[in-house]
Amino acid sequence: MLRTRPPSASMQTQLRSYAGRKGLYGRQARLHCSAGLIAAPSPEAVAGASTRSPPNFLRSVSYDDLDLDTSLAYEIYQGPLARWTHPNNQQQAPPTAVMLHGILGNRKNMASFAKMLVEGFPSWQVLLVDLRCHGESASLPTRPDGPHGVAQAGSDVLALLQRLRLFPRVLIGHSFGGKVVMSMVQQFPKRLPRPVQVWVLDSLPGQVRTGGGTEGGDHPGAVINFLRSIPMPVANRSEVIDMVVRAGFSINVARWIVTNLRPVRSGTAYGSGPLTWTFDLDGIAELYNSYENVHLWDLVQRPPEGLSLDFVKAERSTFRWGGPDEAAIKGAGHRVHLLPNSGHWVHSDNPLGLYDILAPSFGRSSDLKQWRSSAVLH
Repeated sequence: MLRTRPPSASMQTQLRSYAGRKGLYGRQARLHCSAGLIAAPSPEAVAGASTRSPPNFLRSVSYDDLDLDTSLAYEIYQGPLARWTHPNNQQQAPPTAVMLHGILGNRKNMASFAKMLVEGFPSWQVLLVDLRCHGESASLPTRPDGPHGVAQAGSDVLALLQRLRLFPRVLIGHSFGGKVVMSMVQQFPKRLPRPVQVWVLDSLPGQVRTGGGTEGGDHPGAVINFLRSIPMPVANRSEVIDMVVRAGFSINVARWIVTNLRPVRSGTAYGSGPLTWTFDLDGIAELYNSYENVHLWDLVQRPPEGLSLDFVKAERSTFRWGGPDEAAIKGAGHRVHLLPNSGHWVHSDNPLGLYDILAPSFGRSSDLKQWRSSAVLH
């Protein structure tokens, strides 16, 4: 069954004036598909679509909407002009981007930015996944077994894309996810079937040197080791926040960490019972060890034909950029883009700045700023 719920006028005004506010797109109306069938506009309608007003709704479909066995939980956000193609159909898929979160994260971390992209480029769709050992993927009966590493995480996403019969034009990975998207293209032979643009957000191809910059201090390895020491279940989120802060980590990291808590008993309302982690911390520790030790310089120095590789460096990055690594990336013919006014969380610290950097990979100039400007005037 197809269900739509257009947003109210006040909601549309909020969406049009995003201006970097976090979480606003979570209020947007969604269109869910249980059979993989969405009424798509004709090519003539797409070609003649107005660029002077924002779309009335975005579409989304998640892994539990489709009858497919996959090892990863996922969600696809579509612009209003995108055609959804169920894997059982032979219809051509819309242009697709994949966005991968970092260590200890989940697909929801990237959701607001994904919606922002398909608002600006309404013919596109964005695939978000929970990487192995993370989010809802950690509890799937079909979840992948160990060993857990960067290459295995990349293979999972490649298998999912094959299952969905999608070949993305753009791969975007944040932090740990940055090495995963590089590993994905490295697992192809010397020539890619189609051109692919890879964006690595605030991560490096080789040695991980965290703790630098003005926002350093919360070393992921130390955070993971401490979380493994917390007895589960816990009574509430505040209890975990207090423990994390007392251990010397920042309040921002503590608040982010507790978004990965869930009720022990399924069907229990959040906050009404004991909580436990959504993720597999032992598996994540193994993944992070791989992230620190895997080097992908061979991909940088000898990229397969058809690959465009770009890096985004946060102005206040917790990684020690600069020096020989950045010079080696540029020397190999790839670009490093500086994102101002941003720490490591580039997609939430400066989403509009990141959007401007990534936009050329999605084709022509988008109408996002024009829509927002007209919304202010009207």
